[in-house]
Amino acid sequence: MGAFEAMLAQPFAGRAADITEENLQARIRGVTLMALSNKLGLMLMTTGNKSEMAVGYATLYGDMCGGYNVLKDLYKVDVYAVSRWRNAHAVHGGPAAPIPERILTKPPSAELRPDQTDQDSLPPYEELDAILHALVEEEATLDQIVAAGHEAATVERVQRLLYASEYKRRQAAPGVKIGGKAFGRDRRYPLVNRFRDRVSGAS
Repeated sequence: MGAFEAMLAQPFAGRAADITEENLQARIRGVTLMALSNKLGLMLMTTGNKSEMAVGYATLYGDMCGGYNVLKDLYKVDVYAVSRWRNAHAVHGGPAAPIPERILTKPPSAELRPDQTDQDSLPPYEELDAILHALVEEEATLDQIVAAGHEAATVERVQRLLYASEYKRRQAAPGVKIGGKAFGRDRRYPLVNRFRDRVSGAS
């Protein structure tokens, strides 16, 4: 990171640190992992789950690097549920709890700046996933989701993030299909500017 900061010092002069530096860290990790993948002949697995991919909480050419994603069709709450199930069941004589408890109890974070948590910029995952499930799996309208008990402003924001992140999902690694509406295969939207203005009830 220090080497990149030195290289970019001149063009970045006079500009405050922002998400650019955060994404740079993720991209350095991506380059490093891809180098190991190439050299050792191993496939790099990406780690983004359906919640993160839905709202664009992933860095292109960073944590999105890789050839396959086993979590692609699992919402964040489902990832936690599967992790806890795995910890409770030994498989083929393996350790009974291979996932450290601290991973399951600490606040989710991209860990790209001090004290960062996902909830700094996203609703709590229980709420986010409920809204995303309604939007993606059920194709519910905003009014229906608000009637289910969610704040209108939050629902509208999540929907905006969902549509705005389509371009990232087009570049994502393939993965396991589990639910009824996997991104890429079952749910795909145009990238054309203002296409939603021509879709009834979508703007």
